[in-house]
Amino acid sequence: MAPEQKAMFINGAWCAAESGETLDAVSPGSGEVFATVPKGGRADARRAIAAAKAAQAAWAKLSAFERAAAVERVGALAHERREALAWALTADQGKPIAEARGEVEELLVYFRMAVADATRLEGLILPSYDANKRVLVYRVPRGVVSVITPWNWPYTMAGEIMLPALAAGNAVVWNPASNTSACSVELARCFADADLPAGVFNLVTGPGREVGDEIAGHEDVAAVGFVGSVEAGKKVATRAAGKDMLLELGGNGPLVVLDDADLDKAVEATLSACFLNAGQSCTAGERILVQASVHDAFVERLAAAVAARIHLGSPTDEATTMGPVNNEAQAAKTDAHVQDAVGKGARLVTGGQRAPGFATDLYYEPTVLTGVTETMAIALDETFGPVAPISLIESEDEALRIVNDSPFGLLAGVFTRDLARGLRFAESVRTGWVNINEGTNYWESHLPFGGGAGADSGVGRVGGRFSMERLTELKTVVVNLG
Repeated sequence: MAPEQKAMFINGAWCAAESGETLDAVSPGSGEVFATVPKGGRADARRAIAAAKAAQAAWAKLSAFERAAAVERVGALAHERREALAWALTADQGKPIAEARGEVEELLVYFRMAVADATRLEGLILPSYDANKRVLVYRVPRGVVSVITPWNWPYTMAGEIMLPALAAGNAVVWNPASNTSACSVELARCFADADLPAGVFNLVTGPGREVGDEIAGHEDVAAVGFVGSVEAGKKVATRAAGKDMLLELGGNGPLVVLDDADLDKAVEATLSACFLNAGQSCTAGERILVQASVHDAFVERLAAAVAARIHLGSPTDEATTMGPVNNEAQAAKTDAHVQDAVGKGARLVTGGQRAPGFATDLYYEPTVLTGVTETMAIALDETFGPVAPISLIESEDEALRIVNDSPFGLLAGVFTRDLARGLRFAESVRTGWVNINEGTNYWESHLPFGGGAGADSGVGRVGGRFSMERLTELKTVVVNLG
């Protein structure tokens, strides 16, 4: 079959890129070109920004309940089309269909939250020095919000920013990652078919270095929401200087297993931390720090669990629990990190290479490494692959030092049967989120999530009303009663 030709959505209409150029959407699982998407550029981004600017004021004047009802219509269409959205995600991103369905279900939660939070966005009445004056503080939308999102969670990372932005009265220009633009178009169809006012929602597909750069820096954009790597996030922050920013960046998900941990629970959490979405998550467990007295037992149980539970296979197979990584650059980085670690003395317990016999070269064996030290790239950088890198530690203090010395500060986990010990660790570690007796990939989408102050893991907090508060601003009105 010929690849499906997809379009961008600007000012209420589907359109091609002004240049006429397209990008191929290649399935990581099969290697097939299954669609083409417009290769948008700066001119397309400017058209979308102009449309958003023209539409935003009228959108903001609607009541919160009217905007909530409009977003709810979009969510209802996404719910109707949830199976089609899941299969589009599997084809484009490469995650197993069971995981794809899970991402769609989480996206539907974001719709429900945005609808509810929009009607609860409260202002304040503050006292004045003057008895004849009344002070009203409103929460108002910022204006045009640009949303730039990654390929690892194409639906939910977009939803956590653009849904609260829209419900709060902003207009949105969305630039999804080129790697997963085809499935992003399918999500955009829900917005297009829900009869939102033209220009309120816009989708511009194309390279981030052009489209993302333009919508981050354009003078008519009031705020920028970005989810992605630290390197790309710093470029966005430079371009968006002077605007309000909501940046969710990378991490390396340190997971600490102390000597009094429930090892079975720690192993179960590590499977999810390291192999969910083939390890391609900002909260993936990329540093497993295990205290010496339980180290060998933990490694033995983890290796057995990986062999029994992680089934590498085609993402379209219902029995598959881990699919391919998304792209060659990511596979090559995983190769380089594993080879660097082994070259510096780490030991391969299982895996460690690309798996033969599949339709593409993107299938990577689930890998467990021991003897990982702080000199290795896999301990210093964000690998973003299906690897569990295990380091032996002697004490809780050593674990704290290692985690706090990292430039990342997104999320950490600790396993201990002593709640007081776990809380002490949580209060001492410099990350924005800490899980006690739970893996690093556990989070709830209504809770505030983001990097700790001073870390490379971002600015601001996403999650439920916390996203909405960031994507609005306070306006003070003083009334003189005379």
